[in-house]
Amino acid sequence: CTITSPIPRVSLSPFFPSQMTQLVTSGNSTMVTEFLFSVFPHLHEGGLLFFIALLLIYGFIVTGNLIIFIVVQLDRALHTPMYFFISVLSFLEIWYTTTTIPKMLSSLISEQKTISLPGCLLQMYFFHSLGITEGCVLTAMAIDRYIAICSPLRYPIIMTPKLCAQLTAGSCLCGFLLVLPEIVWIATLPFCGSNQIQQIFCDFTPVLSLACTDTSLVVIVDAIHAGEIVASFLAIALSYIRIIVVILGMPSAEGRHKAFSTCAAHLVVFLLFFGSVAVMYLRFSATYSIFWDTAIAITFVILAPFLNPIIYSLRNKDMKDAIGRLFHCRRRASGARG
Repeated sequence: CTITSPIPRVSLSPFFPSQMTQLVTSGNSTMVTEFLFSVFPHLHEGGLLFFIALLLIYGFIVTGNLIIFIVVQLDRALHTPMYFFISVLSFLEIWYTTTTIPKMLSSLISEQKTISLPGCLLQMYFFHSLGITEGCVLTAMAIDRYIAICSPLRYPIIMTPKLCAQLTAGSCLCGFLLVLPEIVWIATLPFCGSNQIQQIFCDFTPVLSLACTDTSLVVIVDAIHAGEIVASFLAIALSYIRIIVVILGMPSAEGRHKAFSTCAAHLVVFLLFFGSVAVMYLRFSATYSIFWDTAIAITFVILAPFLNPIIYSLRNKDMKDAIGRLFHCRRRASGARG
């Protein structure tokens, strides 16, 4: 991005007219070293109310998922493949939201609504790595339910603890390796001129739109990510279609109800997670307004993680019983010490 003297000022967000962009001048090029989140309001524009609401939601997400993870680890009645994957998903949700929400909270109450270039790259890497890992774990959960309902006699032989650990390790490996090449490539791009990110967190499309060089290579990368999303979606969808067919063929109404209740929670999480992700990242050439981009992002960054503890604990009898046993034992232990 070559400029002539004098060096122009970078356009500033209309929300923050007094905030200047941090620049590094090298020769006759001016490079952006930090980005500005232009969608967050000031405190007097409602930022404090959003901050309080988001803080409560984040606290619930972390606490709820942590309780689920601890209960599954401590209660032997929940040492099954299904609850093992639920505990892994809960553990991932804690870190998935931690990559974005604390920075959102900071941006809501701070006048400096900025993030450094390295910080932005790290946020993108961990957010998408953990997101892909969650998608792979949801796929493993669908396979687990498929085998449990469609091949119940072979289930204990197939879904061994070793296979569960291998599927989890493979999910993590897939998530943290697939995104790495794209992040390394983005790190080599020059950014100059505008530094305003019109999104609530650092994401590929908003950041790449600020690069002052050709980013047409991103089409190939987007195609790869689209293939990942579609493959996971199809694997899960086909599994649940087969599961529903088998359940409907059960002669016992009680058996059908029990099987449906077991899979309902997974199906809701699947539709919420993959539905919002598909709308956001399988748009191809479609463009949305800033409002709809933000609303869609809130769905899979905040809403889906917020609902997961509710779906997997409050609507799950085994989980509620295990949580009750855990707190009952804690009270008994405290009483004995007293």
